[in-house]
Amino acid sequence: MLYSIKQMAQMSGVSTRTLRYYDEIHLLKPTKTNEAGYRFYSTVEVDRLQQILFYRELNFKLSDIQRILSSESQSIQSILHTHYDALVEERNHIDSLIEAVEHTIAYHKGEIEMSNEEKFAAFKKKRIEENENKFGEEIREKYGEEAVEEANQSWMGMSEESYKEMQEIESELIERLKQFNQQKNQQKEDAKQIVMLHKKWLQYTWSTYSSEAHKSLADMYIADERFTQYYDEKAGVGAAQLLRDSILAYA
Repeated sequence: MLYSIKQMAQMSGVSTRTLRYYDEIHLLKPTKTNEAGYRFYSTVEVDRLQQILFYRELNFKLSDIQRILSSESQSIQSILHTHYDALVEERNHIDSLIEAVEHTIAYHKGEIEMSNEEKFAAFKKKRIEENENKFGEEIREKYGEEAVEEANQSWMGMSEESYKEMQEIESELIERLKQFNQQKNQQKEDAKQIVMLHKKWLQYTWSTYSSEAHKSLADMYIADERFTQYYDEKAGVGAAQLLRDSILAYA
């Protein structure tokens, strides 16, 4: 059975304008277009649109969705399992936030005691989960299971004061790195200050510090595009490379 673009829009909730745009960028081509220019879609395109909407719900960029769906190495089952895992992760995070809100309400009513650490537990857990999903395998391979678990435990057990300090240091680091990246004549002292801030930030979760480990981590900022993207998006293109070079020079 074939569906007109209007029927496809009504069935999916996606506007005809969006469907035309998906056609233009080759993300969702109709199964055929007649001589009058009317688009028609088959069940194959219906299934593909469903997959596109799954990824859109997970905030994937259209270019990334196109790359994923065009990959011959990924079956529909594999794609659906990816959707499922991401949704379960999001549900678990929401459950944690609901629990935190419930405890906070009870705390303000005087029904329970709540430590300062507990007030931030859900947010810390979310940060750990995000880091695990993005970098867990690479970090464990480079530093070992024990070191990573120690860092995670330090993060979860961090006091409210230390948590705020760490966030403030990271913000200052990003701002200084951004300014440094924009300078035409970059000064050695500015680079040293950035390295000092990065070291201080790391020491909130590292049980022991060594310049070798610091430099090894810096190399990952360039070797792994996800690290590069993190710093380049926050402090401008080239920021990850500048941070890595500064650490290698002055750590």
